[in-house]
Amino acid sequence: MNSGSSVTRSQHKLASFSAAGPTFEGFAKPDVVAPGGHVYSTMDDGNHLIAKQHPEFTTLNDRIFMMSGTSQSAAVVSGIAALMIQANPTLTPDNVKCGLAATAKVAWSGSAAPYSVFQQGAGLVDAYAAVHSGWGGCANQGLNIASDLTGTMHFKGPAAQDATGKYYLTTLTGSGTTWNGTYNTSGYPWSSGYPWSSGYPWSNGYPWSSGYPWSNGYPWSSSTVKPSGASSSSINFWVAQQ
Repeated sequence: MNSGSSVTRSQHKLASFSAAGPTFEGFAKPDVVAPGGHVYSTMDDGNHLIAKQHPEFTTLNDRIFMMSGTSQSAAVVSGIAALMIQANPTLTPDNVKCGLAATAKVAWSGSAAPYSVFQQGAGLVDAYAAVHSGWGGCANQGLNIASDLTGTMHFKGPAAQDATGKYYLTTLTGSGTTWNGTYNTSGYPWSSGYPWSSGYPWSNGYPWSSGYPWSNGYPWSSSTVKPSGASSSSINFWVAQQ
């Protein structure tokens, strides 16, 4: 998310580099979004290659650098998670995830969600609300990590793709529940309510039988989604500030 110099939710907008789902297994992502644009942090006194290549984003004698990206957003969410656990050391990872999602704020434009659940997940994180939420039991439902790790059972999510290439949720309909793969980066206000009905469908998992996941009627269009092969990838170039 591009936070820029704004201080109100109405000035935020989704950045084009924000990760969008679904995953290979049919889970909608992201779970939530967080500020990740124009974020200041410490840099290695200007000796870092990126700082040297982009001196226009350094300040305070090259000790502070402004960056954007999902790695910046990850630090924001990690900090909120730490505050949640500090307030309640008994929280499990699932309950932390539940609290983050249940208290997130969804972007709205009029009466519609301008960003799909595949783009904003449950919405923009709210640190204060998450720390004081008391939520639990709404994340990773129907999943068994032990069975998945041992290979005895694998899981899929509720996301599917229709014949036109549009992604949708098999468990939810309405504004913001479909996605055509485009990136809407306009700014929209983030509401204080939680409008997604029928619970948290992107957090649920369903076991599938052994075998290649694209077979046996799995509702993805294999011509557009099925990967041709596994390979590692990384971003090693500059992403312009937005």
